[in-house]
Amino acid sequence: MAAVDAQASRTVELSHRVAALTGSARTRTGSITVTVRSSGQLDSLDIDDQALQTTGAELSRQIMDLIRQAQIQLSAQVTEQVRQTVGLDTETGQAVIHSYATRFPAPPDEQQRDRRAR
Repeated sequence: MAAVDAQASRTVELSHRVAALTGSARTRTGSITVTVRSSGQLDSLDIDDQALQTTGAELSRQIMDLIRQAQIQLSAQVTEQVRQTVGLDTETGQAVIHSYATRFPAPPDEQQRDRRAR
């Protein structure tokens, strides 16, 4: 019974930690910065005037790329919180990690690099 209570407590702790997470990404020049909430939804978008020196299509592409990068960063942070709380090898931990990895997959070139590293 104590083990079940301890696991439940760690699961609640994980939930609180994940809810507080954000992911961020910025262009190399710092002209565009995005932040996503723990849900992966856009929380903030900062564009300085330097970023406006490009086409609308390029600006849109940069913003979308940054959102994906921030979501991938968020997913990595979630994995670390799982490791610190419920453990990577637990059913709960694997379900949480799978949820974020499914919603925010690494770009194909990173997925291939990860497979080669295994």
